Amino acid sequence: MTTESNRQINKRQSFLTHIQRPGFHLPNPKAADPILIPPGPGGPRRRRPRRPHGSTPSDRLALPAAFRLSSLGGRALTSPARRLNAASPPPPRPRRRVGVRAAAVETVGEKVGATEEVLEKSVNTIRFLAIDAVEKANSGHPGLPMGCAPMGHILYDEVMRYNPKNPYWFNRDRFVLSAGHGCMLQYALLHLAGYDSVKDSRPPENFETPGVEVTTGPLGQGIANAVGLALAERHLAARFNKPDNEIVDHYTYVIVGDGCQMEGISNEACSLAGHLGLGKLIAFYDDNHISIDGDTEIAFTEDVSARFEALGWHTIWVKDGNTGYDDIRAAIKEAKAVKDKPTLIKVTTTIGYGSPNKANTYSVHGSALGAKEVDATRKNLGWPYEPFHVPEDVKSHWSRHVPEGAALEAEWNAKFGEYEKKYPEDAADLKTIISGKLPAGWADALPKYTPESSADATRNLSQQCLNALAKVLPGLIGGSADLASSNMTLLKMFGDFQKDTPEERNLRFGVREHGMGAICNGIALHSPGLIPYCATFFVFTDYMRAAIRISALCEAGVIYVMTHDSIGLGEDGPTHQPIEHLISFRAMPNILMLRPADGNETAGAYKVAVLNRKRPSILALSRQKLPQLAGSSIEGVEKGGYIISDNSTGNKPDLILIGTGSELEIAAKAADELRKEGKTVRVVSLVCWELFNEQSEEYKESVFPAAVTARVSIEAGATLGWEKFVGSKGKAIGIDRFGASAPAGRIYKEFGLTAEKVIEAAKSL
Repeated sequence: MTTESNRQINKRQSFLTHIQRPGFHLPNPKAADPILIPPGPGGPRRRRPRRPHGSTPSDRLALPAAFRLSSLGGRALTSPARRLNAASPPPPRPRRRVGVRAAAVETVGEKVGATEEVLEKSVNTIRFLAIDAVEKANSGHPGLPMGCAPMGHILYDEVMRYNPKNPYWFNRDRFVLSAGHGCMLQYALLHLAGYDSVKDSRPPENFETPGVEVTTGPLGQGIANAVGLALAERHLAARFNKPDNEIVDHYTYVIVGDGCQMEGISNEACSLAGHLGLGKLIAFYDDNHISIDGDTEIAFTEDVSARFEALGWHTIWVKDGNTGYDDIRAAIKEAKAVKDKPTLIKVTTTIGYGSPNKANTYSVHGSALGAKEVDATRKNLGWPYEPFHVPEDVKSHWSRHVPEGAALEAEWNAKFGEYEKKYPEDAADLKTIISGKLPAGWADALPKYTPESSADATRNLSQQCLNALAKVLPGLIGGSADLASSNMTLLKMFGDFQKDTPEERNLRFGVREHGMGAICNGIALHSPGLIPYCATFFVFTDYMRAAIRISALCEAGVIYVMTHDSIGLGEDGPTHQPIEHLISFRAMPNILMLRPADGNETAGAYKVAVLNRKRPSILALSRQKLPQLAGSSIEGVEKGGYIISDNSTGNKPDLILIGTGSELEIAAKAADELRKEGKTVRVVSLVCWELFNEQSEEYKESVFPAAVTARVSIEAGATLGWEKFVGSKGKAIGIDRFGASAPAGRIYKEFGLTAEKVIEAAKSL
């Protein structure tokens, strides 16, 4: 008999001994058992062979051909998306039924773990807080919290360092629930740990719930945010740690699901994390094989661990995430020992663990269990308590985190006090980054221009501003999606942030626009004084719109430096020429869309962007050279719209011409010609609609008097939205079709973006 045969016999004997022990019972034969056992060799076969996300046949438990469990063997998937041959349904994915392990007294960190009884109660408390909250709201995703409760407990109770009464303590460990639909897992953990911030069961939102680091929900955003958080820690540690004082020292933990793994953004961000060797990033992959449409076998069968190894990650597999507490602890310990790579811990779990009829099905993914199934789950897991009840021994066990957290912060504060005495300059910079308080007089560093200054593209003027600000803002850090020499975003006084030079401040994102935006969100949310910027061509915001929207939603003050802002980019043609982009971002809440016309307005745009730490900014910048205009100003940009020239009196011009960016020059030229004909003409720069809309009614009337209805706007973009400013009697000149390939001068003429067309429109009013 072969060694393999002996191994299989031992496995079978171990299993049979296990199920015959006192206290073990099989579930209702008609129930969907959350602990699945694969069929024996004689059981029903799948329609095609499959390796579930890196598992191999040798990992699966083989049973005798004659052994059958009616509740388990040959059960079909319940997803409506796949109805396989009823005569030959696929068996469920492999699961091991094992006894619950006792909690180890020696845990991953210095914290003391719970006793076996309290551990089990604690894990089930997490499950039922999630179940009860989703049930009460009649909305939510109970399945992930039920499956991930063990790893959540170990992280928050045994591993992570935090202060519940000061969720913003700088040196805390960060946790991100990338699979944000399972938010009740995090809310339950925050509640047990002593945070005062949990309100309801919507996806995690950092701006509503202290203790939540980033806003997740759209799958994949969270893991990319976590890369940004870990990147920020690596950068600050490299800049500020000393041989005798490691003042920056914390980990970023993240739970990702199958959906996160499918989204392309996760691969973009994790590829960069592997390249940079972010060793303090530890990701837990909740490998439960269920998505909304059913078993992931229908669309997602790759070996995730192998992919992450190829990305430069260290990988570990915890085969039993339901009860394998010691295995989870060991995996974390191993991950923390790997300093030069991020770690992916694949934790195979059962979604909806404990639910007799819905575990391991898509129905537990996106809706409440229902009253009957909640009762059945209580009986199945031996939970006699009322909804939302936390047993006293669990409450007592978790209560230590409040004093422990306060002690951790006090210890760090004392450490920082010593650091400040010995390294005062570095301490001052770090305090600026931690507090978000801008250095006194920082805006004075911004360059100023006169009409005599040479014409230049606003992308070049942007680089002058960035390099000026880098000298006075210690938290400014950023880069481009492989377009630094075209976006003009390099900080000349610094090198590249690479694996061996993380103290530098130029980030090389590669061609990863979506990941870039989400990583910058993580950087911005790590510390109030970190000011990340990122860049690409304006049209490629289409690749990263979801991340930009999350910036706006979660109040992350990222600065988006977007060059090649119009058809003025020329020969690259319509694929690279933005048309609808300006108005699309003007429609997005809580974001500033700025389109400066010259040097002073570019400097003003940066001043606004830096000041708005809870509102992201997009700077749309030209490729072509533009003149420095008389009347432009930094102060005017702060109001969003202002008058750059006017030959009228009494706030009664005959005509108002409005422009932004490269077209403001055209409006100014048209005004000069019309004035020669005796007209009184006001020229308005409407550089930022959002800021202008926030001004007082008196100020808006001083710029656009209601009595003056003769108005013409000109902008190299869609005309949608301009009716608000030109009114029903005015005219908007713009582009409501795709662009074309031609030199800037010619294409402007062909599309009617000229002073002559503005004059013609003005005379028709």
